[in-house]
Amino acid sequence: MQSNCKEAIPDFWPSKLALNPVSSAPTLIRKPPLLQSLVSIIVPVRDEAATLDETLAALADQVDFKGCLIPPSHYEVIVFTNNCTDESAAIVRQFARQHPEHQIHLIEQTLPPEEAYIGRVRQILMDEAYRRRCWVGQPRGIIASTDGDSRVDSQWIAAMLYEFERGADAVGGRTVTQRSERQALDVQTRATYLRFVGYRYLIKQLEDYLDPDPFDCPPRHYQFFGANFAITHEMYALVGGLSPLHTGEDVALHQALLAFGAKVRHSFLMRVTTSARQQGRATLGLADRLAQFQHLSQRQQVFLVEPGAAVEAKLRARRDLRSYWWRYSTGQPALAQPCLASLATQLAVPLTMLHQAVEQSSSPGELYQQIDQHQQTAGLWQRQWGSVAIDKAIADLRLRLYRLRQQNPVAAGRLP
Repeated sequence: MQSNCKEAIPDFWPSKLALNPVSSAPTLIRKPPLLQSLVSIIVPVRDEAATLDETLAALADQVDFKGCLIPPSHYEVIVFTNNCTDESAAIVRQFARQHPEHQIHLIEQTLPPEEAYIGRVRQILMDEAYRRRCWVGQPRGIIASTDGDSRVDSQWIAAMLYEFERGADAVGGRTVTQRSERQALDVQTRATYLRFVGYRYLIKQLEDYLDPDPFDCPPRHYQFFGANFAITHEMYALVGGLSPLHTGEDVALHQALLAFGAKVRHSFLMRVTTSARQQGRATLGLADRLAQFQHLSQRQQVFLVEPGAAVEAKLRARRDLRSYWWRYSTGQPALAQPCLASLATQLAVPLTMLHQAVEQSSSPGELYQQIDQHQQTAGLWQRQWGSVAIDKAIADLRLRLYRLRQQNPVAAGRLP
């Protein structure tokens, strides 16, 4: 275990790193990675002494699908304790001493206030892991992310390796909350949280019928969270690295991957259990979402979401837009202009804006994001469809899925 943030970049780093924008920050770990290592795992930590030992123990106890221990030399763990006021760093040091067979690196820093937020911390870690993957020189080296309040499943590494072997460029794993902490929530807050999860799953199932992803086939989920994702170091560079946002850096990376046209897998096999606390370290994270649900519960208000009809209309329009984009981008005869005009009406965006977006987008994912951004900014889509109570939206989505399953029982058999 070794780290010194003030030391110069060691001379063994390949010169090609200077060509990539994510490699401009100073090197934080001087000890070179083992050449046989496959995965660099990052763990941002801020005052996580209560959970950190369990986090590290779970990472150290990794087995394959046959139950055989994954060699500790096949992966490394990089922990960044930033601005901690507790014993987090001491816990990492002690764990490393007790498990010398594991490659555990500690970066300990006190960042200035303008940099002491999760997006910046995760960016620093991801960039460091990227440099180390480049140094090893293996094709499609893997950078994986979890958090100091989270516990990975015993087959977490095996699951990500499996998904990457099947061709994924990035994998978002399934993240669940700790049962005991979830049960400690008040009844209404817990019910709203579970409804929200169910609502997001129903949207994914509707998507599997109306606008399926040819790579990310069911069963799949909707999550791509900082506590549980992995990406090849090559794709990390191609999308320009991680944006140092104050919050939502994981969501931004997911969007960048989709805009690039990367193969993103949402895998149930790659599972992590995380805290259900309501006072988190990141604004607009899970803790803030739970706090929002509790606030609504205390005021006896319902949680509002997009209605089922709006979800279905958006998915159908997105499917037609994907078809239009592929024909346009491959130089085939364009569809009739009235078709694009119809899509503009369906999506509640100006025809000129839609046509320009089609011309400028390098992938369907990038096109969708331009449309979505305009919809959110202009507000026409929201005014057209409004919002409804989440219970009503769930009932509507279930009915729509039932009808689709009746129409296409073969596709229904592929759904979870």
